[in-house]
Amino acid sequence: MRNLIKFGCLCSNSSDRLFHFHLSKFQICLLSSLPRSSFKLSQPKKTTQDTQSKNPAETSTFSLLFNEIKEILGADSFTADGTQSGISISKDIHERDAEVKEEHPHRTEGVCGNAEDGILQEKDYVLALEDTQLGNLGGNDVSPEVHKITQIVRAENGLVSMEEQLEKLSVWFDSEVVEKVLKRCFKVPHLSLRFFNWVKLRDGFRHTTKTYNTMLSIAGEAREFQLVEKLVEEMEKNSCEKDIKTWTIIISLYGNAKLISKALLAFENMRKCGCEPDAQVYKKMIRALCSAGKADIAIEFYKEMNQKGVVVDVGLYKMLMDCMARSGDTAAVRTVADDMMRVCQIPEHNVYGCVLKSLCISGRIREALEWIRELKSKDVTLDPEYFETLVKGLCRADRIADALEIVNIMKRRHLVDGKVYGIIINGYLKRNNVSKALDLFQCMKESGHMPMTSTYTELMQRLFRLGEYEKGCVIYNEMLERGVKPDTVAITAMVAGHVSQNRVSEAWKVFKSMEDRGIKPTWKSYSVFIKELCKVSRTDEIFKALNEMQASKIDIRDEIFDGILSYMEKKGELDSIEKVKRMQTICKLYPQEGELPSTDASGEQKLKLELNSIQSEAVRIDCHLMEPPTKNHDEQDLHEVCRILSSSTDWCLIQEALENCNIQFTPDLVVEILRNCNMHGSAALHFFSWLGKQSGYSHTTETYNTAIKLAGRGKDFKHMRHLFYEMRRGGCSITSDTWTIMIMQYGRTGLTEIALNIFGEMKVDGCKPNGSSYKYLIISLCRRKGRKVDEAIKIFEEMLHEGYIPDKELVENYLGCLCEVGRLLDARRCADSLRRVGFAIPLSHSLYVRALCQAGRVEEAQALVDEVGAEAEGSILDKYTYGSLVHGLLQKGRMEEALAKVDSLKQAGISPTVHVYTSLMAHFMKGNQIERALEIFQKMQQEGCQPTVVTYTELVRGYMNMGKVAEAWNIFHRMKLKGPLPDFKSYSVFITSLCKIGRSEEALQLISEMIDSGIVPSTVNFREVFYGLNREGKQDLARTVLEQKSALRSKRKFLT
Repeated sequence: MRNLIKFGCLCSNSSDRLFHFHLSKFQICLLSSLPRSSFKLSQPKKTTQDTQSKNPAETSTFSLLFNEIKEILGADSFTADGTQSGISISKDIHERDAEVKEEHPHRTEGVCGNAEDGILQEKDYVLALEDTQLGNLGGNDVSPEVHKITQIVRAENGLVSMEEQLEKLSVWFDSEVVEKVLKRCFKVPHLSLRFFNWVKLRDGFRHTTKTYNTMLSIAGEAREFQLVEKLVEEMEKNSCEKDIKTWTIIISLYGNAKLISKALLAFENMRKCGCEPDAQVYKKMIRALCSAGKADIAIEFYKEMNQKGVVVDVGLYKMLMDCMARSGDTAAVRTVADDMMRVCQIPEHNVYGCVLKSLCISGRIREALEWIRELKSKDVTLDPEYFETLVKGLCRADRIADALEIVNIMKRRHLVDGKVYGIIINGYLKRNNVSKALDLFQCMKESGHMPMTSTYTELMQRLFRLGEYEKGCVIYNEMLERGVKPDTVAITAMVAGHVSQNRVSEAWKVFKSMEDRGIKPTWKSYSVFIKELCKVSRTDEIFKALNEMQASKIDIRDEIFDGILSYMEKKGELDSIEKVKRMQTICKLYPQEGELPSTDASGEQKLKLELNSIQSEAVRIDCHLMEPPTKNHDEQDLHEVCRILSSSTDWCLIQEALENCNIQFTPDLVVEILRNCNMHGSAALHFFSWLGKQSGYSHTTETYNTAIKLAGRGKDFKHMRHLFYEMRRGGCSITSDTWTIMIMQYGRTGLTEIALNIFGEMKVDGCKPNGSSYKYLIISLCRRKGRKVDEAIKIFEEMLHEGYIPDKELVENYLGCLCEVGRLLDARRCADSLRRVGFAIPLSHSLYVRALCQAGRVEEAQALVDEVGAEAEGSILDKYTYGSLVHGLLQKGRMEEALAKVDSLKQAGISPTVHVYTSLMAHFMKGNQIERALEIFQKMQQEGCQPTVVTYTELVRGYMNMGKVAEAWNIFHRMKLKGPLPDFKSYSVFITSLCKIGRSEEALQLISEMIDSGIVPSTVNFREVFYGLNREGKQDLARTVLEQKSALRSKRKFLT
């Protein structure tokens, strides 16, 4: 129990301090548990050749041990039974799990009937929210009432409030009806809470334990922990009894969020209330502790379970065993193994296999070998699945050479199959040794072994990622020809490969083949498909995929919508953004049935979301397939490390906190930490350097790339180059992405000469530039700061010659630059060349027209529109083309012509875009015509055109130009409260305007707000405020501006 006491130091806030007080009794009641062993293993290490060489003695002893194990495994006395790949283990274990309750009737399943309603049986508390049949068996059928109420609650009609509609219903609100309505509204927690609060005020109604339990589950699902605490307090205040399900829900939701102190406090409070924990409570508590890596506390709970005779299922045994192995507590591993055999009566060889697997999974290879030696000394028959487990563990530990020696022994015993080969191939792929993986792949086929689906899939994914599209296709076709059935992952990988080459029709054909094979596409398959479509800017196909998901009743998760919206915002596809947001709202309100609000009778109510914006065709940016990112890290760990890094500017204090945080760092976690610490680059880069020196951890190419990017964003180019050279010395692979990041960071600050040199170094180094390399170099060369037009033209032509197709963002920047400097012949040549690489003719014309208008060349733009007008034939592109013309005319002060263009748009049945309305507003504001500007603002909202951050920024600019400072502040505050949130441009416009009229102190406030919001102020922002304060005689405040700038610089740069 010493570790329970130590765990108290993790608690820092007031609620955690309260935990210390409540935990004391819990500690006392567990101190009588069985004594725990103090024997600890060494920390697990990534065993690479480099780490081995650091300790020759340790390497020597390991080699001796490994040779001994080889002799044991290769001995003639070895007996191979029929068990293959651990199948018998899982089968026997599940059979024993089903029988254990019958054989041990004295071991109670629960104290208070927690399993009565099936809540929390599968995915923690989610089943409490399931939309089950609403008929009440043996009682009144409340389905019609529940359906009526649910429709009102989820509709969220803006004209008539939910509460008013509910009041008009002639329905009896009893606890059963309320509980079922809440379950149907679990995906809209804010509406569920409104209904929950409204119904409790009705005469004659009182919430029951069941309704509170359901509301607690909803709050937990939404991670609204303050609401959870409020609901618990409300139950106590209303004398509503908390049953075993209540406590299980609370413990489970805190445990899932890794709020261990709160989960332990809830466990103690449950006991104080006289409610004894049952098997479900213990299971949730132990699961949370194991997930959080609190092995010492988990084993104490387990011992208490045993003492009370509570049944432990096999899944919990295995989870505990894995956790104990990760912590290095071999005594605890043995204890759990003994109990599996004694209580569950699982055969010895199966339990021994589980121990070996736990040790291998946790990276304890030495201990795994010692375990095999111990089994042999006991004359335990070594089953074939032990070989496979050991091979997998050795590959995980980067000991492929050792794994191959075990495989050779297996070959002599005729134990090698496709799965074993697949493990080795996977090990090679993880080391980026594709050539050896392919050689072994060929060897296994020649040996007569059939590759598994997963092996084909992993090879395809890696080949696509390396830009080897044809080879990936060959692998997929071979899989089909050999009769190996592709699964969802394999098909999705092939789909992603096709999309990466902009072969979307072929991708759809492969995707549809799932149904022919009896496979139902999952949300994950669609997610990967959509992410790849975003990369190649195929907006129309994205909507097609969304519509198919909706038609198939597949839940479209927020992460899918967020990815799509991020892509569309970058592309400026504002109309599409609004449609996606409406679809997201409807999916939240109608998560299961897929129904739509009956209040909207317009043509858009079916929300089929056909594309009504520019068809962005053939705009592929990169040839290599980036595998969809997966979250291989814990969000709680991420937030904790980011909190530590931002807590101080003293690295010694930060280092001390990191050393005490007990977090296992992985490359995936490190990448996310660096991405989230843009404003604290100095601390993050020190953390990166410190972590690279820790035993058991090695940086990867991706972590170095992220660190290089972070240093560059802080303009710390010296350290950026240092990281690059360190990366090379350490043997990490220098990829085209590494070079591209450095090109981008130099280019964005105007150091284009250096960016060009880096591009040259990249080629000399033998690294072929990819689409991103060309894109960011050309964009940098086209910027006003560091502009080099001739070089941009040369590299753009080289990009096309190499077969890379520019995306819309690149074309806009390139054409804009050429038009701005008067290189119209080159611009026209560029527009013509776009058609040859797959851009639609209207799209190439539209981009050229917009570039001309932005450069102030309205006459040339109009002439081009007249020249190609017949080709467009009323295309939807016209509204963007004419929108650019309207903007250009207004900039030239040609108001009447601009309004005529708007009228012609309307006569053609095309609604003006938000871009047109914003341009008109800005023009009227500039002319001090505030009434007309506000009239335009109202009109655009009435026509369903939502203002953007640019619209509100122009309102702020307009009010400031007219001296209406209070109105400007109102708009700005409105943006922060209701959105869209101010961006860098919004702050910059407001700061400039305030400094011009002698209100620099307010501008200084905005500088602080920018930093707090994670937006980095520019040198110009600091300079304007500094000069403004000096002009106003506020020299002391002006000095604070310099201090702020210096502090921000030191926070972002690696200063020693």
